[in-house]
Amino acid sequence: MSPQSLLLTIVVLQSCFMHGFVYPSSITPLSLETLAKMPLPPKTSSVPFLNESAAPAPCPRSCSRLPPLPPRSPTFPLPPPPPRLPGRLKPRQPPNNPGPLSSQNSVLFITQELKRNITSDPNNYTASWVGNNYCLFKGYYCDIVPDKNITGLIAVNFNGANFRGNLNFYRYIRFLPDICIFHVNSNNFSGLIFPNINKLRFFFELDLSNNGFSGSFPVSLIGSRQLTFVDLRFNTFSGPVPPQLFNLDVDVIFINNNGFTQTIPSTFGNTPALYITLANNRFTGPIPQTIYYNRKTLIEVLFLGNRLTGCLPYEIGYLNLSHVFDVSFNRLTGPIPESFGCMARMQFLNLAHNKFYGPIPESLCMLPRAYNFTLSNNYFTQVGPQCRRLIRLGTLDVRKNCIFGLRGQRNPRTCAAFFSRARTCPRPEEFSLVPCTLPLTTASELPMSESRFTTPPSPRTYAALEKPRH
Repeated sequence: MSPQSLLLTIVVLQSCFMHGFVYPSSITPLSLETLAKMPLPPKTSSVPFLNESAAPAPCPRSCSRLPPLPPRSPTFPLPPPPPRLPGRLKPRQPPNNPGPLSSQNSVLFITQELKRNITSDPNNYTASWVGNNYCLFKGYYCDIVPDKNITGLIAVNFNGANFRGNLNFYRYIRFLPDICIFHVNSNNFSGLIFPNINKLRFFFELDLSNNGFSGSFPVSLIGSRQLTFVDLRFNTFSGPVPPQLFNLDVDVIFINNNGFTQTIPSTFGNTPALYITLANNRFTGPIPQTIYYNRKTLIEVLFLGNRLTGCLPYEIGYLNLSHVFDVSFNRLTGPIPESFGCMARMQFLNLAHNKFYGPIPESLCMLPRAYNFTLSNNYFTQVGPQCRRLIRLGTLDVRKNCIFGLRGQRNPRTCAAFFSRARTCPRPEEFSLVPCTLPLTTASELPMSESRFTTPPSPRTYAALEKPRH
């Protein structure tokens, strides 16, 4: 993040929060209480291992045998820096006496136009949209606008308002020049999103989930340099995702449950996002090797419910900060790379309903934080003592595979038919590479407070798969 953007973020947060501006409990990103209550960890900090002896360490000699890293995808030019800000801000004014209001005429004009276009308002928002003080309007929140030093409309929250009518998002938001946060999930907003949206100089949170948007990905959002939170899930967007999306300096990318197609761009490795869900779209092709470059930031990622093909790149094993990795319900194949034994913080791993085969690595079953590993409905053929132990404990699910001697496996004829065809993966030599010193400590050797049997927090990305209620 550039110094100008950092300054902007600090001042906006001062304005919105240090003045005492506190959203009511109903305003939560995605309407997910867990996301609001659990602060995001720093992007670049290292998270200590539960037990240092269990942490995979760099391998000084064996790493020299590893293949060269995938090339980093090029980044794209950013828009010009934000305006210069005053050095001292006024204190936040009370909503019933805010003083002069920024962009008062334009906000009042577009609010009354929106009111006329709303045909159903079951939660009675529009009844309060009267008079000239928009700080008293239900769903509107005011604070000091940093570069004007007067009160303005900085947040709109219509989450769950269930508006119905002809609600054009772009027509509405372009009359709100000071907006910082715009949450309108579970309404009926629609329409195109045009490039001028990048002129909203403080715009850093956007939640358009569960609305009526369609068409191609709104590329104009990429010009909004300050965005840290992008939620477009549960719409009917389609077509490819632009590579520039993964160059945004965001914490969250939720674009699940749309109709996005084609391959995941190689720029995926550029994103600093902590939480990503691409689930339940129609993406094809392999997982990019550039996922290696997400190793310092990525905590949870969901690829489930797409049409991904190919084999798992061994670079996934570098994600030693990740807690959640889900590629279930795709068309992936090949063995599990031995590098997965380096994912020391992994708690939820789901490879179910694919065409994976071969032995399940023992190193995977020795990960100290393993809590729910689902490998069912594949064609795995072998498990060792550590994996059998997890099966008995209910941590590892290997039903509907081809493992001799275990209950609940596939019919032998089905397995024979699968293996009657030769199956290979590109770069086969890399499946045995281990880019770390494997942990010497298993969960059974950890103190009870640090073992895998302690229930971890519910993953935030899985909560994003729940459709917001109307």
